Amino acid sequence: MGIERTHWVIIVVWLILFGEKMMLVNGNFNYKDALTKSLIFLEAQRSGKLPSNNRVPWRGDSALDDGKLANVDLSGGYYDAGDNIKFGLPMAFTITTLSWSALFYKQELQASKELGHVQDAIKWGTDYFLKCSQNDKLYVQVGDPEEDHKCWVRPEKMKTKRTVLMIDNKTPGTEIAAETAAAMAAASIVFRPVDQEYSNRLLNKAKLLFEFAKSHKGTYDGECPFYCSYSGYNDELMWAATWLYYATQSQMYMKYIQDDAISASVGEFSWDLKYAGAQILLTQLYFQGQKDLEEFKIHGDSFICTVLPDSPYSQIRMTPGGLIHLRDGANMQYVTSTAFLFTVYSDVLLKHKKSVTCGNKQFTSSHLLAFAKKQIDYILGENPEGRSYMVGFGKNPPKQAHHRGASVPNSAKNEVATCSMSFAKWLNVDSPNPNELTGAIVGGPDKNDKFIDKRTTSACTEPCTYVNSLALGPLAKLASIG
Repeated sequence: MGIERTHWVIIVVWLILFGEKMMLVNGNFNYKDALTKSLIFLEAQRSGKLPSNNRVPWRGDSALDDGKLANVDLSGGYYDAGDNIKFGLPMAFTITTLSWSALFYKQELQASKELGHVQDAIKWGTDYFLKCSQNDKLYVQVGDPEEDHKCWVRPEKMKTKRTVLMIDNKTPGTEIAAETAAAMAAASIVFRPVDQEYSNRLLNKAKLLFEFAKSHKGTYDGECPFYCSYSGYNDELMWAATWLYYATQSQMYMKYIQDDAISASVGEFSWDLKYAGAQILLTQLYFQGQKDLEEFKIHGDSFICTVLPDSPYSQIRMTPGGLIHLRDGANMQYVTSTAFLFTVYSDVLLKHKKSVTCGNKQFTSSHLLAFAKKQIDYILGENPEGRSYMVGFGKNPPKQAHHRGASVPNSAKNEVATCSMSFAKWLNVDSPNPNELTGAIVGGPDKNDKFIDKRTTSACTEPCTYVNSLALGPLAKLASIG
């Protein structure tokens, strides 16, 4: 008994001294665990009939009748954030960026045993887009945002009107059509080695949607005020053409890029602004020998120079703790998107033995990766608050994610609550969510690194699918070298 007691004392002391470090691997965070959990969050955002291998026990089938008002089956797809609406533009961007990670970090994802889950996540979106793309129309939204935001209920129990919005030749929506084309083109490359027929279906739809986007130009404001495209549609057209070129190698798309695409130097990459992503994809082709793409390389380098704090051209605001801060409300989307592009460009530079010149300074591949790592490490716990901003990961993670499904207990499935009662009953309660939204990266701290873990403070605590989709590439890369 004395020996056993001594062992227990040693274990307890060890846990007290080192327990917080269990989330670390070789002095770094357990990026593989963060990668796995990031994917589980995307599964929590699924709409429709859930598969038998669903890894989120508190989620169930939902919105099975979506599309009924338009006499079409629109079940499936993803809820974008903490509400129960399916918005086409951010969903498509989520799938495009997931596909980019699946392609660029295929080996790293295979090593982490997560490639299959990433492919499943992509297919959950593309299956839905195939339903949405019919003849000369594209269904772009399901659900009424105003009604939905008046009711705080689980998606499995929602009774709000599932309004269907679409674009066609009379009601154009170039941004959404082009982004959906980009998603399908990128995904077609992902599935080409494993399902040629499915890949061909996606690519054919991508081609048709791109032609539709070009020939019926116009900004669609039907998803406003939640997803208004302030940047216009030129970035989506260039982005879609780039992915279609990667998918087909057809000079028709390269000709569009060189002759018709409008490029610009920018300091962000997001669901609304795609220039930087396309520029880095085209810079890769430039390094591979297509020297007539130099303009895009210049713009891609400009993005790096605009963001890096030690660049003489730096213009992006950073918090005192070193986090990118562009806007309040889902600011983490700019953090993961920047980390993603910096990680990708770092690998491109390393492969071709190049660097980025910003005025009188040069930045190497390792410099870019170090900056990306700093942003990801901030999310995972290396920050002034000393806490994780990923639910279920690390030290003191968020407990009150602004999310209907996570905040309404399973016991409420058979409980009837009016919309007016639902806010007092489940939103405004100052207590941890009954269901853990594992892997969700929340909106994050303010410009001064301050964070309020309250469900009602949505700017800090609401997650979004595209925040996580953009984190996958850096997490896979860091897991492979950690």
